[in-house]
Amino acid sequence: MGINSNRVEHCSDHACHETTLTISSTDIAMPALQVHKVCLPPQKTTLQKLRHRLSEIFFPDDPLHKFKNQTWFNKLVFGLQFFFPIFQWAPNYSFRFLRSDFISGLTIASLAIPQGISYAKLANLPPIVGLYSSFVPPLIYSLLGSSRHLAVGPVSIASLVMGTMLSEAVSYTDEPILYLQLAFTATFFAGLFQASLGLLRLGFIIDFLSKATLVGFMAGASVIVSLQQLKGLLGIVHFTSKMQIVPVLTSVFQNKHEWSWQTIVMGVSFLILLLITRNISMRKPKLFWISAACPLASVILSTILVVLFKSKLGGIHTIGHLPKGLNPPSSNLLYFHGPFVAIAIKTGIVTGILSLTEGIAVGRTFASLKNYQVDGNKEMTAIGFMNMAGSCSSCYVTTGSFSRSAVNYNAGAQTVVSNIIMAAAVLVTLLFLMPLFYYTPSVILAAIIITAVIGLIDYQAAYKLWKVDKIDFLACICSFLGVLFISVSIGLAIAVGVSVFKILLHVTRPNTVVLGNIPGTQIYQNLSRYREALRVPSFLILAVEAPFYFANATYLQERILRFVREEEERIQANNETTMKYVILDMTAVTAIDTSGIDTICELRKALQNRSLKLVLSNPVGSVMEKLHQSNILEAFGLEGLYLTVGEAVADISSSWKP
Repeated sequence: MGINSNRVEHCSDHACHETTLTISSTDIAMPALQVHKVCLPPQKTTLQKLRHRLSEIFFPDDPLHKFKNQTWFNKLVFGLQFFFPIFQWAPNYSFRFLRSDFISGLTIASLAIPQGISYAKLANLPPIVGLYSSFVPPLIYSLLGSSRHLAVGPVSIASLVMGTMLSEAVSYTDEPILYLQLAFTATFFAGLFQASLGLLRLGFIIDFLSKATLVGFMAGASVIVSLQQLKGLLGIVHFTSKMQIVPVLTSVFQNKHEWSWQTIVMGVSFLILLLITRNISMRKPKLFWISAACPLASVILSTILVVLFKSKLGGIHTIGHLPKGLNPPSSNLLYFHGPFVAIAIKTGIVTGILSLTEGIAVGRTFASLKNYQVDGNKEMTAIGFMNMAGSCSSCYVTTGSFSRSAVNYNAGAQTVVSNIIMAAAVLVTLLFLMPLFYYTPSVILAAIIITAVIGLIDYQAAYKLWKVDKIDFLACICSFLGVLFISVSIGLAIAVGVSVFKILLHVTRPNTVVLGNIPGTQIYQNLSRYREALRVPSFLILAVEAPFYFANATYLQERILRFVREEEERIQANNETTMKYVILDMTAVTAIDTSGIDTICELRKALQNRSLKLVLSNPVGSVMEKLHQSNILEAFGLEGLYLTVGEAVADISSSWKP
């Protein structure tokens, strides 16, 4: 090969190694071993490398493996199953499954109907839109979704974010038609964004919303949502539209003269009932049906009370008239031209990311409990198409709801048919039962929302973040405080910024440690972690635990030279054997760029000026290939490259014997 051929060669079918005489170093006994040559990876063209890299980025799960060596008919069947998962489970569907799905569907419908009305009000939309959003999207998802237990519909976080972001630009009371147009348009762009991520297999983008970020964001949003419901819980008519904690609390106490004791008594009573039933179901999961049925039972009971005691409960606000009938088309309301298109796109992308994150997380959670796989990219595509279809049928942003999915799972759902049953129950409600909601008090919707969102405050997860990772906890707190005191969108942006800063910190300031030998073995470990590990005389052994990139190259050079200086000072203070070699263990260096290669060259020269020699150990395939192509291995010579640290120490030490 011509370059350092004594130590490097191309891989072949036979083992590539050379046997050398191994002699113990002066202080640490080394067992006999072979010094192996460092193999280059198999030769590939640039096109092959690019193809492999893109395949690893976009198709890590190899979704087309079923199509290999199949007939055209089988490929057609697999294609239908790939794009429409319903074709996978439908042929094996049985009456036993239908019975379980029917019970589950009716159970989640009893929860979806009151929650749909409540969450629509949370988004500052007409309550009927919440029911519309619980009818069409579940039907679309049942055709395209891969999760068996995900219950689809409006969710609190996406509703809150949409209501907050759109209200900052347009007043839903002064311009209700324009506000509705922007809501449907934002839903369309959310679906377009989600479907694009799924089809282009770019789901890794949502991974920037770390768990720490979401814990803080959901907790902050839950507090804001709960405080906003004080308007309904206290019977206040004039209330702030702002979503920060200070304006909300100020509005509550400035409007004390509007508080209604009838509303407070009814609201607090039903809120306590809902919280008690929720606590019972959490303690005993078999009694899930109690908390699932309680919201609808509260709606029915409170409506009856208002009808029976109309004269005494006149101060309680009710929902009023809700139109009967199926979802009216809304494609003509989509807003693609005008000054508010930018806010619609921005709202769509933010709510789209949040709803995707929640939906996929919920789907994977329950899939793991039943030991089946949920394809994240298929889920993105399914959620995206159902939102695009929903925007044309008077629906706003929907996704998988954790509370409804938990009820669906505990009720024994077997397939997504439970979503179809739920949609059918909503259909019956839309066609025949809408007049019954006329006297439903608004305070009940506030109590239902508070009960639903209070479960999103996960203080145990926050405490665990504090114990395990302080930077994650910082992201969590920044998200929480940002939502509370600034705004929902800016709080989320701050948290994402802290998470990105954490990534940059790990990349630009990677971990670098000094290794020592564990006596009687060829194992080299961190001296600060393993007390039994010993320094090897005449050697400084370092390990870099990150890629060598332009972003960290200068830092690594400075840090390694500092290790060398500190080791020389330690040797001089203890009157030990002079240091001769610096071994750089590159096992964890997964990649290197030209800046990293230049840094290694400069480091070798700097050490040479100190009468020290740099030795590289175990570079991975891609790193080895770039080192070889850059022609820097010539300068390292025969004792400059080894397969392991143990072989490097043994081989170099043997050359010192007479």
